[in-house]
Amino acid sequence: MTRIRQWILGSAIGLAASFMAAVPALVHAQQQDLAPNAMVERVTTDVLTELRNNERVKAGDVAAATDAVDRIVMPNVNFQRMTAAAVGPAWRGATAEQREQLIEAFKGMLIRTYANSLEQVGDLRVVILPMRAQPADATDVLVRSEVRGGDSPVQLDYRLQKTPGEGLGWKVYNVNVMGAWIVDTYRPQFTQEINANGIDGLIRSLQNRNSANQPAAS
Repeated sequence: MTRIRQWILGSAIGLAASFMAAVPALVHAQQQDLAPNAMVERVTTDVLTELRNNERVKAGDVAAATDAVDRIVMPNVNFQRMTAAAVGPAWRGATAEQREQLIEAFKGMLIRTYANSLEQVGDLRVVILPMRAQPADATDVLVRSEVRGGDSPVQLDYRLQKTPGEGLGWKVYNVNVMGAWIVDTYRPQFTQEINANGIDGLIRSLQNRNSANQPAAS
């Protein structure tokens, strides 16, 4: 996976919230009422703006980027649904504790993919493409976009689900990067690890990968 593709992958996961750390609760509340394409457009712009203006991130502070993504971006992703789909049938046999560990480990891996690729932002911009007509009561939609500013536009699509309950808004549960859905990309890897070492083996593998990518203590 190239560095630019890594950034696009991480940015896709990071689309669904602003990095405005001073007012995360307010920003999230404001986004709950947005249409899915409007939400994607708004928060993608906010993310790119923050990445270009945050001095700690620009200096390569991965810990600062990781903290921002974890606190502000991740509440807007349906990680339980995403993780369950990536794990596949074995998810049904996992205990509640194993499921929580899988969600946290998978989330950590995606955060670090994003944070380790921030230097690639440059002049990239995300253009939201027109949505196909949807029923008024639709709860699952596709938002298509393109990342522009490189040699050629890069396809970047989002599947969003409207979470049950009034005011909870839309959450991302899968992302298509250059024709490959994230869940489909990770499922064969996870299945291979589960077949060899079980659910606990997959948890250990993800946790070890995250530990290996932790920034050295100063």
